[in-house]
Amino acid sequence: MARISKADREAQLRNEEEGLHLYANRVRVYPKEVHGPVRRAKWAILVACLTIYYALPWLRWDRGPGRPNQAILLDISRERFYFFNVELWPQDIYYLTGMLIMAAVGLFLVTSLFGRLWCGYTCPQTVWTDLFMWIERKIEGDRNARMKRDAGPVSLDVIWRKVTKHAAWLGIAFWTGGAWIMYYADAPTVTREFWSGTAAKPVYVFTFLFTATTYVLAGWAREQVCTYMCPWPRFQAAMLDEQSYTTTYQSWRGEPRGKASVAGPKGDCVDCGACVMVCPTGIDIRDGSQLECINCGLCIDACNHVMARLDRPAALITWDTLAHQAAKARGEEVTPRWLRPRTMIYAGAMSVVMIVMLVAFATRPLIEFAAQHDRAPLFVRTSDGSLRNGYTIKLVNKTGRDAVFEITVGGVAGAQMALAEAGPAPADKLTITVPVDEVGTHRLLVSAQPERMGEGSLPLVFNMRDTASGESVTYNAQFLGPADRGATR
Repeated sequence: MARISKADREAQLRNEEEGLHLYANRVRVYPKEVHGPVRRAKWAILVACLTIYYALPWLRWDRGPGRPNQAILLDISRERFYFFNVELWPQDIYYLTGMLIMAAVGLFLVTSLFGRLWCGYTCPQTVWTDLFMWIERKIEGDRNARMKRDAGPVSLDVIWRKVTKHAAWLGIAFWTGGAWIMYYADAPTVTREFWSGTAAKPVYVFTFLFTATTYVLAGWAREQVCTYMCPWPRFQAAMLDEQSYTTTYQSWRGEPRGKASVAGPKGDCVDCGACVMVCPTGIDIRDGSQLECINCGLCIDACNHVMARLDRPAALITWDTLAHQAAKARGEEVTPRWLRPRTMIYAGAMSVVMIVMLVAFATRPLIEFAAQHDRAPLFVRTSDGSLRNGYTIKLVNKTGRDAVFEITVGGVAGAQMALAEAGPAPADKLTITVPVDEVGTHRLLVSAQPERMGEGSLPLVFNMRDTASGESVTYNAQFLGPADRGATR
């Protein structure tokens, strides 16, 4: 169970003294700037994530004439998802299900091995909050300067810095919201339409919506999103065990803590509070594993600076497992256990889903056929005595080129077909051309003179063949007519 940090406990006691027993006021967090290998790694990941997010919609990918040339595009109007050479249709929604399962199990696996690595480095809330806090430090100064201005009187200096900061935040939030829209529409086109005022109304609505959410969550809510809004901290503890690597204070080495100038037995921790001052969620890692900790490791850089100035060994705060810490406290060494039941289960489940998806994708058909019988009338008796059934057929072309389909019918002796829109001339075989990435919809008439209808229906089989590739599909339907007299039911 997560422990309440000292700062939060003091705030809770103050609120209880004031009579506020149900809710605690927010304790504003002023993270201090820190330098070191962990911070550099976070900057590198932040730059990589933002570059991918903002630049990816502008990446072009040639798919041939008549098809969009944006590398990644979720085309709502045409109901297509393009991912480089991969094109998914609405009936391929199960691939999305598989990808979500893989992402979830992958997150479980990473968490069981390295703790909340996702939260500390690649979560969008963390990435944009980091960026917003960097801008805040550049404009308003570091921790002490910001605290002093917020506690002091309102002045011209305070006003211009606040206005500049929020203007920069809004600019980034607008850029973020606009970039998100570009994943659903061609980036150059929607950009021109947006600034010329000719874009569709949803473009402006969703751009404003994502601008507002980015500004509020990254600029104002910050650590409250991780602590109160995000569900992941509530159940991520179920993924952890004593072999999971998390940000850890080595209490066996640091305690009893005390100032270097104070005589008496003490550990390496000098109780300087540097680890608390750099924490983006405002916790004290020395209180143990806590719900608010996002495992970013900035406290490691801060503590190492202090240890270096005091000429003491580094890594008083480090990434380690509970099992290893317990062994170190006993003066022992243990080998990390990467392979353990939970990690093998997660890795196995992820591998199975991945293999199933790859096989399904490799064997998915590029052409599809469906036929729906007319509801009324079910059949028509023509002047020559034959029966005629009507069907609405759909021919799906995923081949990446204009396809010529050849359609034949079987199961009913002497059955012939005709397209309603092409005239009544029946034929044994029909040829229909379907453009690339399109669904050809036609009304098909099937005529026959069966000798017996039994209970009023006969099995009918449609066969469709791609004349270029030879790939074919079949579809089973029913040919309806009057039931024979005396037929058993």
